Amino acid sequence: MRMPSGFLFEYASACIKLPPSQLQLEQLDAPLIVNFLNHLETSRGNGAGSRNIRLAAIKSFHALHGISRAVGAGADPTDSGHPGEKRRTTRLVRHLTAQEVQSILDAPDPSVRDGIRDRAMLHLCFAGGLRVSELVGLRIEDMTLQPQASVLIHGKGRKERCLPLWKETASAVRAWLSVRGEVRVPELFPNARNDAMTRAGFEYILRKHVHTAETRCSTLSSKHVSPHVLRHTCALTILQATKDLRKVSLWLGHSSMQTTEIYTRADPSVKLEALESVIAPKTADRPL
Repeated sequence: MRMPSGFLFEYASACIKLPPSQLQLEQLDAPLIVNFLNHLETSRGNGAGSRNIRLAAIKSFHALHGISRAVGAGADPTDSGHPGEKRRTTRLVRHLTAQEVQSILDAPDPSVRDGIRDRAMLHLCFAGGLRVSELVGLRIEDMTLQPQASVLIHGKGRKERCLPLWKETASAVRAWLSVRGEVRVPELFPNARNDAMTRAGFEYILRKHVHTAETRCSTLSSKHVSPHVLRHTCALTILQATKDLRKVSLWLGHSSMQTTEIYTRADPSVKLEALESVIAPKTADRPL
C-alpha cells in the first residue's frame, strides 16, 4: 500500500525530523494525520474524495497493524473522535447538448481512413455510453452487424452487456470495417502504427475533433469535453427518452442504482414531472 508506507511516512519524517526507518507508530497521532490530509489538498491538489480515500487507507493500515491494541485503548488517531474525513461537494454531471454532440460526431473527415475510424469511435463511445477502457478494448468479434447491429461490451468486474446500435452508429462501424484492412492486433480500433488504441490515444483524438467542432458550435469552446462527458451525455439522453433510471443503469453497466441516480439531478425534465404532479399554492389577489 503506497500511501501509508510512502507519502505519510515521508511527511511524518519531514515533520518529526527523523528518518522513516526510525519512526514509531505511536508518533503518527491525530494532529499529524490531519495535517497530512490538509497537506494533500493544499500542496498536492487532492480533492475531498481523494483525501477521504487516503484516510480510509490509513485506517486500514492502523487496523492491520493493531495500533490501538498495541498502545492502549483509544489510541487509534483515525477513530471517529478525531477530525479528518471531509464532505465532498456533489456537482451536477457535465454533459453536452444535442447540437454539441452532433458537431463532434461530424468533425472527422470521412474521406480518409483515420477520419472514418475516428467517426466510428466517437459514435460508439457516445451511443454506447462507453468507458474509455471498454471502447479501446473492443475486438472485431464483439461486433454483430446482422441481422440486428449490436456490440458486446466487456465492462468492469468482468460484467458483460450487449447493446443494440443506432442505424447511424452501425453505418459508421460498417464504413470503418470496410477500410480497416489486415492489422496485427485483434482490437477493433488500431492506432496509426496499427497497434491497439490506448486510452491516451483516444483522448487525444477526441480533443482534436472537439477543437474542429468548435468552429461549427461555439459553445464547445467553454466546455471541457472528455470521454466521460460523452458517457454522461448518453446517460441523460436515455433518461430523457425513457424516464426509466433502471434502463440507464443497464445501458451503462452500473453495478448499483445509486451510481445512476446522479443523472436525476442533472435532468430538468425529471424535476418538471415532479413539479407538474403537485398542485401549486394559489397567490391571493390584493388591491394595489
